[in-house]
Parts: sequence; structure tokens; C-alpha cells
Amino acid sequence: MDVDNQIAKLMVELSRSQDYEIGDGTTGVVVMAGSLLEQAEKLLERGIHPIWIVEGYEMASRIAFEHLENVANKFEFDASNIEPLIQTCMTTLSLKIVNRCKLSLAEIAVKAVLAVADLERKDVNLDIIKVEGKVGEKLEDTELIYGIVVDKDMSHPQMPKQIEDAKLPF
Repeated sequence: MDVDNQIAKLMVELSRSQDYEIGDGTTGVVVMAGSLLEQAEKLLERGIHPIWIVEGYEMASRIAFEHLENVANKFEFDASNIEPLIQTCMTTLSLKIVNRCKLSLAEIAVKAVLAVADLERKDVNLDIIKVEGKVGEKLEDTELIYGIVVDKDMSHPQMPKQIEDAKLPF
């Protein structure tokens, strides 16, 4: 996006970074940043130095983070008990489109993340997970495939449609 205003450039970068890190919430982040800038402008008009405004925001951020640490609900899970993760995932799947198969999609999402997660380091590389949509298929047909899917049309009607224990030369 080609933007000339410096604040607008910051907002675009903020939105991009939110999208890259989380994949959602870009509008909320920009609205919140806009509100903070609006309040900062009022403080600037009252003659408060920008450094003091920034320090105030940093202090507020620390206080908010400490409060979140105190009120957060922590739960333990392991590979054999993923039910708390599924329940948490289901709370985020509130779209009307996915409501009819929310449980199965939550299970798929949790299993996909756990398949690529390093639980000891508390690290997940979400770039390893690929979501592939098929035009004309139903949402209920969604499934998790561990491994690689080769989506190839048959070039001849006599070719086998399914091959068990296939070996790929690498």
C-alpha cells in the first residue's frame, strides 16, 4: 500500500505485523492504536512532552500485563489430554459458517498445531501447516492429513485411484 502520511504508514505496518504474527485482529489493532494516538494528541495540546506520553503508555502497558497475569486462567495439558485446548479453540470458532461442525474443526486445529509444536520450547511453526480448500466440498468433509497430499488428476481412466504404501524416490 502506497501511503504518504507517516502515521498512516505506521498503521499499515502495525496491521501487517498483526496479520503476520496472529493472522487476525488487524482492524482491532488499528482502532486501538488510533485511540491511543488520539489521546496522545490531546496530551500534546496540553503541553505534555512526547517522552512523558510514551513513558505513560509504557507504564500503563506494564500495569495491564501484570493485571492480565493475575486474572489469567492457566490450565495444564499434555498430548493425552487435549480437551482443554479443544474447548479453548471452540470459543474462537464462533462464525455462523463453522458453527455446525465446530467440535470437529476445533479437534483438527488442535491436532494440527500439536503435530508441529515443540512443547518443551513452547514454540509452534505455523508455516508448516497448510490449509487447502476444495471447491464444491462440504465443510463436514474437512480432515487432517499428516504428511503430504499430492493432488493429481488421473491422466488415464485405467490408472489406479488409490495406492497403498506408495514409495517416493528421493
